[in-house]
Amino acid sequence: MPLTILSDTDIHTLLFSLTRDDILSLQHNLAEALHEYSTGTQESTGCCSTNQPQRISIPAASDQTTLFMPASTSSSRGIKIVTLATSHDPARSSSIPSIASVSSSISSRSGTSAPSTPTASTPTSQLSSLSLSHTNASTISSTQSTTPVGSLTLLSAAGTPYAFLAASELTAFRTALASTILFTRRTTVHTIAVFGAGAQALWHIRLALLLRGPEIHHIHIVNRSFDRAKSLMHTIYTTPEWEHLRNSNDKLTFSIVSGEYGEYQRLLKEHVRKADVIFCCTPSTSPLFPAEFLTSPEGRKKGRYVSAIGSYRPHMIELHPDILRQAVAPEHKHHHHRHAEKGGVIVVDSLEACMKEAGEVRMGGLGPEQLVEIGELIMVKKAAMKEIEQGGEGEKGLKRWLMGGNVLYKSVGLGLMDVCVGEDLVGLARERGVGTSVEGF
Repeated sequence: MPLTILSDTDIHTLLFSLTRDDILSLQHNLAEALHEYSTGTQESTGCCSTNQPQRISIPAASDQTTLFMPASTSSSRGIKIVTLATSHDPARSSSIPSIASVSSSISSRSGTSAPSTPTASTPTSQLSSLSLSHTNASTISSTQSTTPVGSLTLLSAAGTPYAFLAASELTAFRTALASTILFTRRTTVHTIAVFGAGAQALWHIRLALLLRGPEIHHIHIVNRSFDRAKSLMHTIYTTPEWEHLRNSNDKLTFSIVSGEYGEYQRLLKEHVRKADVIFCCTPSTSPLFPAEFLTSPEGRKKGRYVSAIGSYRPHMIELHPDILRQAVAPEHKHHHHRHAEKGGVIVVDSLEACMKEAGEVRMGGLGPEQLVEIGELIMVKKAAMKEIEQGGEGEKGLKRWLMGGNVLYKSVGLGLMDVCVGEDLVGLARERGVGTSVEGF
């Protein structure tokens, strides 16, 4: 069996060549693996949770952490080893100084190009507001990269190594692929708020546009560093890889909202409240916005899909615990305000991992009965669809909640995601002649 080697450049080339149908196929396979993780047994599938060892975390030099993530599917065994910057525990370090920011609104109409370096002198038709404010969001220093560096090794079920993949781009892609499983089921996705401006944010934006592009009108990028957000915007507006996405919808606009401008708090509240979808993609150690933006009577009127995937350690947190507590609180029969439907649970990638490592879950004091794995949700949805096919009504409440209610998804990442997606990418790379093949390894 030849050994396929895929560098980050190879994976980048492969991923940016994927069509919507390719993405849907990869997402289907990942959803099936997560379904088997939650419901399978050792006798029925290699993806079952029993076959997925817990990851190991080892402190590294310069405030970094190395993660060892072994996993198994029915056809492969694998391990991802990555090193990444570590957010400081706020109990042991002071808050990080805030940085200046801007809010800009740039139309992506076909034929209109965005300025490569938005500044205060940018025409008002392209820069909607510019003002000063302050924030003390505690995250990794802007001088440190939050991109994981490492590799994924894949072996056949018999133990023969067959692929070696760079892990940086793969990790961001597989996380967004899982995060957008529930996104594809939402009725309304007109307005999206994205917290962060790194690789995770990039892939959430790209997959959202590939999957639901014509329906999306506004994407607001919220980031503590204006320069990094500007760099992401520059990538979207100037690289050929994004051309078909930015030119295929004349209603699509982007904006940047960041740190120290006086209108920051107002714009932050406005964007969170108006959002149909919120993607949180930052390794933050403090909530990205006040809980009341979503928990107040006004905040609860609108149904949203909120995905929090950036924080992955117990002291890290993107969503205020009150948001999770309200989402799982029993519904009162008599209330005086109209609000969107809620499911009474938080959707997670892994119950065991999130109970151990998700800061929002731990700080919120949530129990396992208040969490449901996305794989279990897929199982329930399958049963409901089968009932509908047989003439029944299915689970109407579940459908209403998933499509239009308040759905919170929390992920800390699973090695299974890497192995499942890695398998598929190796197959595509071999079909399309991407990467390096070592015969007789």
